[in-house]
Amino acid sequence: MNLNLIRNSFVLLLLSICLIALPACGTAKNPPAAEEPAVETVTVEEEPPVSEERPAAAYTAPLTGMPLNEPLTRRPLAVMVNNAPAARPQSGLGGADIVYEVLAEGGVTRLVSIFHSRADEAKIGPIRSIRPYMIELGESYHGVLVHAGASNDAYAILQRQKKEDLDEITNAGAYFWRDKSRKAPHNLYSNVEKLLEGAAKRKYKTEDTSVPTYSFLKEGDLVAGDSANSVEIKFQLDNYKVTYKYDAATQLYQRYVNGSPHNDRETGEILTAANVVVLGADHKVLDDVGRLSVDLELGGQAVLFQRGKMIRGQWIHRPDDVIRFVKDNQEVPFAPGTTYFNVVPNQPDFDSHLKVE
Repeated sequence: MNLNLIRNSFVLLLLSICLIALPACGTAKNPPAAEEPAVETVTVEEEPPVSEERPAAAYTAPLTGMPLNEPLTRRPLAVMVNNAPAARPQSGLGGADIVYEVLAEGGVTRLVSIFHSRADEAKIGPIRSIRPYMIELGESYHGVLVHAGASNDAYAILQRQKKEDLDEITNAGAYFWRDKSRKAPHNLYSNVEKLLEGAAKRKYKTEDTSVPTYSFLKEGDLVAGDSANSVEIKFQLDNYKVTYKYDAATQLYQRYVNGSPHNDRETGEILTAANVVVLGADHKVLDDVGRLSVDLELGGQAVLFQRGKMIRGQWIHRPDDVIRFVKDNQEVPFAPGTTYFNVVPNQPDFDSHLKVE
């Protein structure tokens, strides 16, 4: 037999024996497996679900309840706007927060317009003279009084009590302008920006964070009352008859004068109100011209129109506050938006000035 073949066969036999023995040897040298440690149970608290409701507006306008992006710190302006037929259509009333329609004399009405949260550059006017009870209304909102002239009694109050006013005739002519396309005296205008500039020039306070605030309906609140699709208001003269017609699509009352839409001269849009308040006050004629004394302190009957409903109640006016509408001694919240107050005489009686449909 070949010697090399024998040697190779012997080597292969040894290798086979080692391969069989190695696993056994390795197993003997390994230590016994340790017991697995107990697994600690950890309780994970679930996070509360995130609300998908929209957050409420960070700020709201105190006189309209409308949302604002930042706090409102500027002082209101109380502008006397002419409402004679030759002055219509007026400019800027769509930007007012509050509008009062009150009698001046001879059956003529005037619009005491409170500008606070809107209409910075909008043209406002025509602007006319002021009366004592109009001073009272403007100051109840902490407003700078804006006018062109005054009755003798009103001038006495302004000067004696050093009221903060901007009068085109006596102290602030530079902050008004005349519109040459209209005839005087129905052509005097200004805007919020210029008027605040004039107030600062006269060193009046131009910021005020303590303006009285109304309460307002929240989204989803229901209004209880009788249906009222329109209300016609007669002050004295037929050519100052005002009608507010409810538009269900916008939930606003559209304003008409003598049956025609009362539009803004600049925008052409009809004037609207989220709330219409009619209140009765005692009126007294003072002189042959027909100048009036209007009692805006006593309180009395009032009707509120909002969202197609009519609510009967009362108006009250406490010192250092605005006129408020109450029912059963509780203030009734306004719908967010502009409010028109219409002050009618108690004579011959309150309801004689209203026609509701």
